[in-house]
Amino acid sequence: MGQDMTSYLDGLLQADYLTYWDYVHLETLLSLQNPRTAYPDELIFITYHQITELYFKLVKHELTQIGYHPALTADFFTERMERINRYFAILEQSFAIMVEGMDKDQFLKFRMALLPSSGFQSVQFRHIEIMSTHFRNLLSPTAPIPTDAPLDQLYEFIYWKQGATELATQQKTLTLKQFEKKYGDSLVRLATEYQSRNLYACWLALREKGEQTDALARELRDFDQRVNVRWKLSHLRSAVRYLHKTPEAVAATGGTNWQRYLPPVEQQRFFFPDLWTPDELQNWGRAVGDGQ
Repeated sequence: MGQDMTSYLDGLLQADYLTYWDYVHLETLLSLQNPRTAYPDELIFITYHQITELYFKLVKHELTQIGYHPALTADFFTERMERINRYFAILEQSFAIMVEGMDKDQFLKFRMALLPSSGFQSVQFRHIEIMSTHFRNLLSPTAPIPTDAPLDQLYEFIYWKQGATELATQQKTLTLKQFEKKYGDSLVRLATEYQSRNLYACWLALREKGEQTDALARELRDFDQRVNVRWKLSHLRSAVRYLHKTPEAVAATGGTNWQRYLPPVEQQRFFFPDLWTPDELQNWGRAVGDGQ
């Protein structure tokens, strides 16, 4: 820069050393867990969800690198998918904290103070879905609209809205109304931005050039199954653990229809349909293992 190096060295001598707690903003981070009740296990609940959102942030970081790579190669694509699958592997394993790690009686009490909020309102998970596949693959199978309609019209028939209907009236829950008011427009903008940048579009572009690889296909299949089968089965186990009882299941905090919304067999949701055989698609969510 044409400046005197010794002046900068003198300045370094006067500066404080960087500490770990300043680098990770430890005090700020630990101040963000603010339970709404006095039940001890609510701290587990809120901390776990914050950790999950941080992993979602890392997933989105990798998805952005893939979608915006100026000259995407199969090797780069595969390496980033391996990272994403590691993040989701940790999330899958960590769900035991939710399934086994809280007192059921405490949960059923403190959850009432959280109404109408719900994990359904995790916008980062919706971002991941939109950044992963063509928008038409996220529509309800009964959507009465052509899949080439404008995205703002297609958004009205995105599959997860069916899971946020009141069980008795079949009307939108307050949880969904709040979510749409805050994020609806931004989700449509993201879908527009990623029409040609989502993972499926990137895979198809490589395949058209004859640059697809078996290794990349395996990582994409793994990701598809982790997000659309294993992650949702983990949620289902948690819901059954805390909300299932005889004769009638307990409604989720946001009033979401978890019995129909969470099971992968009910959703039949997949990001990369041409990476699966017809038989695998037919039995989606019924068996979890290598390649279904």
